[in-house]
Amino acid sequence: MINPAKIEEIAKQISSNMPQGVKNLADTFEAKTKQAIQNKLAEMDFVSREEFDIQSKVLIRTREKLAELEAKVAQLEAKMTNSDSADE
Repeated sequence: MINPAKIEEIAKQISSNMPQGVKNLADTFEAKTKQAIQNKLAEMDFVSREEFDIQSKVLIRTREKLAELEAKVAQLEAKMTNSDSADE
């Protein structure tokens, strides 16, 4: 089994021994790649995690309110049925 700490150590050694120009090129490439990905994601119709969490909470509250209203309607229907039976 390969030890992940050993792989990390080897990667650090390789990185520290790279010429500065290669390091700069890698950093520039990484920054530009991240920017390109962020731009493309921004163009897509995604919601942020924060907005998703907010809407999830709103949905939960709405479901709870709906359950309360359904219970009240059932109680009212039961009262109406009982009063109709009493009238007969």
